[in-house]
Parts: sequence; structure tokens; C-alpha cells
Amino acid sequence: MTLPKYIAPRANVVSNFLSGTYWGIKDLHRFNALIKEAASLVDGGAYLGDNLFTWGRNNSFIDDAAFRRAWETNIQNDADEAIAWRRYFIATMAYHAVQLPGDFVECGVYLGSGVKTVMDYLGGTEFPKTFWAFDTYDYNPVEGHAFSGQQPGFYEQVQKRFDGYPQVKLVRGLIPDIFTSECPQKIAYLHIDLNNAAGEIAALDWLFDRVVPGGIIIFDDYEWSGIYRPQKLAEDAWLDARQYRVTPLPTGQGFVIKR
Repeated sequence: MTLPKYIAPRANVVSNFLSGTYWGIKDLHRFNALIKEAASLVDGGAYLGDNLFTWGRNNSFIDDAAFRRAWETNIQNDADEAIAWRRYFIATMAYHAVQLPGDFVECGVYLGSGVKTVMDYLGGTEFPKTFWAFDTYDYNPVEGHAFSGQQPGFYEQVQKRFDGYPQVKLVRGLIPDIFTSECPQKIAYLHIDLNNAAGEIAALDWLFDRVVPGGIIIFDDYEWSGIYRPQKLAEDAWLDARQYRVTPLPTGQGFVIKR
């Protein structure tokens, strides 16, 4: 197994990360002017992007050279850049999970950037696990959530990104129906990003019991409000019935460690 080596960063150097990509802004021009002024008034270690503005942070993802390579080489659009902190969270959770028995699973794949970033961080073409990537690919089944490129031929486009990665199983179909024909028996890492409560609960119904003790379950949209709030509410109730609590993150994600 090839794991990225720890390289100690310089003790007194902290980097900033400033992206211009965020969502839900009513007056983007005024917001940009105000946030630029705010950024000039705070200490170093600022992070701006993905609706997250913090300062006085280490921004550890910048110091992790192996992650930087995996993330930067897989940027396909502005969002892939802005969600660096989100990507680093899934990469570090994958570092933990890759040392457990069980496969990796992502539900809601889009371009495959999350899957490929994790794999490239943890060995690239030598990644030691089977990675199941479930999606409809060519269309989006959630009303109002279609992404650029989701049309006939999109699946083949994503396939090309994984040429040379035999561990990847790109499974095309609607969740949970597709699980009746293709589904791993043991899961070490489960990343759910389906943008709707019914689909994410269906994924939990099928996959939760297959997650091994110590395995990680990540909900990409858990702590986002607005149209995503129904996902949190449904997941909280589902997990409460099993005596679990989701740990929310300021990135908008949430996670559970299986016991």
C-alpha cells in the first residue's frame, strides 16, 4: 500500500487560500468588494471559497504536497478549485479508511473528480481498493440539479478520465435500483452526494450495514441549509433510530464513523 509521506511544513509560514467561487450571493459585485476589504483586515491563514470565510487557520491542505498534486491535477471547473477544504476532508478520511477492510463507494459522482482526487492521493493507478462509483451520469434524476455536460455521452467522457485505473467500477443507474445487480459486500469508505433526501436515505438503507467497524460515512450536503436542509433532517432521524449522530463541518459536510 502506498500512503503519502508526511513532510513537516515550515514552522512560521501559513498560507492563504482565496477563491472567487461561492453561491447564494444577492449582489456579487458589492459582496466581492466587501469581502476583499474584510480579508485585508484579518490575520493570515485566511480561506475564502465554497461559502466559507475563515482566518487564523493553518490551511493544512496547502502544506500537504501529495494532496496538492492530486487536487490540482483534477480541477475541472471553478467549483473543484473552491471546494479544496471539502476535498481535503474526504482525502484524509480516505487515508484512514484505506487501511481498513472493505471497498470504497461514492454515490453521486458527476465528473469523478472526488473519486480521482482520493485515488491519486492514495497511490493513483496503484490504489489498493475497488472504488465503486454510482451515478446516472448522462442525466440528473433530481429536478433542478442538472449539471453541465449531463447528456448522452457523458458516461463515456467520465470513463476516459479513469483509463489506467482498473480498480474503478463506474456503475450507471438509478439508486437504489442499481444496487440489486451491483453492490459491494464490505465498505470502508462511503461518500454520499445525491442532492436529495429520498436518494440518500435509500443509499443508507442499502449500504449502511455493509460499512465495516471504523468505516467512514460522509454526507457532502449535510450542513448546507436551504434546498439541502431536507437531507439533514432525514439523515438525522434515520441515524438517531440507530443511536448515531452526524458530526457537522463548516465545509457543509457531515460524517459518521461506524462502530
